[in-house]
Parts: sequence; structure tokens; C-alpha cells
Amino acid sequence: MSPRELVVLGTASQVPTRARNHNGYLLRWDAEGFLFDPGDGTQRQMVRAGVAATDVTRLFITHFHGDHCLGVPGVVQRLSLDRVPHTVHAHFPAEGAEYFDRLRHASSFHDVADVRAHPITEPGVLAEGPFGRLEARRLDHTLPAYGYRLVEPDGRTMIPDLLAAHGIRGQAIRDLRPPLLDEVSVPRRGQRFAFVMDTRLCDGVFELADGADMLVIESTFLHGDEALAVEYGHLTARQAAEVAAECGVRKLVLTHFSQRYTDPRMFHDEAAEVFDGEIVIAADLDRVPLPRRRDRNGGEKT
Repeated sequence: MSPRELVVLGTASQVPTRARNHNGYLLRWDAEGFLFDPGDGTQRQMVRAGVAATDVTRLFITHFHGDHCLGVPGVVQRLSLDRVPHTVHAHFPAEGAEYFDRLRHASSFHDVADVRAHPITEPGVLAEGPFGRLEARRLDHTLPAYGYRLVEPDGRTMIPDLLAAHGIRGQAIRDLRPPLLDEVSVPRRGQRFAFVMDTRLCDGVFELADGADMLVIESTFLHGDEALAVEYGHLTARQAAEVAAECGVRKLVLTHFSQRYTDPRMFHDEAAEVFDGEIVIAADLDRVPLPRRRDRNGGEKT
């Protein structure tokens, strides 16, 4: 089972730079690989990051601006080339279904991968499974756009001393049921991940970020250019951090940076003025682990 981590494939907005590729993010979540917003060059970035086509189980597109989707042809064709054996589910705004079809079939290739399109027509639950519950919320951009949220079901953490006191071990632990289960364990909150790209502040942003262990969110502009952010449907680093502070986010990952800024520390410093949690300024090929689970006392488990 893979560790839960974000593999950053690209962090540039609109155009790539010498240091930043177009967008692209792979969330490793146990046996799943959720690929978000693959921009131009994502296939090569996957190779550089050690991400195989077989790692991808779901594809998510927030909206159909090129920096968030021009990598789809290469990724989809690589799925066929590598004979990926499992179904890959693709989620995207229904208003962009024509764009997805064009990207899906952008050139001639031996199309053998099972890529299943799931156009989103309204916010809500997209899928449920062993990974938890996938949700989508509308965002406020210049095109129809959705953000995504993954919610793991709550569970229980076993207390070794209590198990030993009851003489419970091995397979018997898996077979535990209330009330004995309640006597040897404590509630464990499921982990939550949120992905928010191009948008102005809106209700959907806060709904997605609520209680997230990790929030990956665009911060295209700095506060001094807030007027530009509003005009073009984006967030500033300060706004993203204010969302994180209000929503109880544990780890804030800022990305999707405008090429007008050359010093990434400016984004960190601005966010830190309003958010006192962990801040990550994403860079291409970073691997960002989800925060460790909290134990029954609110501290992090080792």
C-alpha cells in the first residue's frame, strides 16, 4: 500500500517557465492514484517523478483552460501504450465534454485503455469506494469549474494495552463488534483532502476546504494584485491562507503561480501573516506527505 502523498508534477499558471511546468498533481491514496489537472508536459513530468501510467486510477479536470488539460492526450495515450489493466475514471465539468472528447482522441493511436468519462452536471458526491467519498463543488472562474474533495470514513484506533487486557489478538481484532470494540478503541477521524484551482472566493471554496488535512489551492497572485485576481477569476496567497485559517486546514499547499513573480518566498510570507499552520510552496517534483493522523489526545501519531 502506497503512502498518502501529493506528487507535484507542475506548478505554473497559464504558461510554463524554466523552473515550472504546467499544472499536474498526483495524489497517492493507498491503492489509488488521483491525477488532477494534467497540463502540457505532464507525461514527461510523470517520468521524472517516477509516476507510472499504471499508478493512475482516476483523472480530474477542474476546467478546460489549457494549463489544466493539455496534458490529457499524452496521458491517455500512455495508458494504452502501457496496457493499463484497470478502468480509469475521468471527472470533468459537463459543459466541457466536447473538449474532453477532442483531447481524448487528439491523434491516432491504438486505443485499448478503458477510460470512462463522467461529466459533472451538478455538485455533490461523484463516487464512493474503499478510498472514501469523492465530492465536487462549483467554483467561480471565467469558465465552468469544479473543485474536488476526498473524505475518508471515520474509523477507530485500537489501543494495544486494552486489547492485551482483553486477550484479543490477530484475526480476532478484525472481528470485533460493539460494545467490545468501543472498550478497546477510540474514535479516529477520517482524513480529508481538498483540491481547489482557478476561482474567486465563493461558497464552494470554503465547503471544499472545511476540515481538510491537506488543501491544495491556487494562489496565482499576491495581495497587491488582488484586483487582477478578481478580474481573471483567481485567488491571492492571502485569500488562500484566510480560507485555510477559517476552515481549520492542517497543511496548506500553495501552487499555480503567475510568472510575474520570481521569488516563491513572497507567497509563503504573505500566507503566514494570516495562517499559522504548515505552509508548503509547491515546486515541481515535490513529494508532499499528508499530515500524520491525530491520536486520541489530538497529537500526531508517530
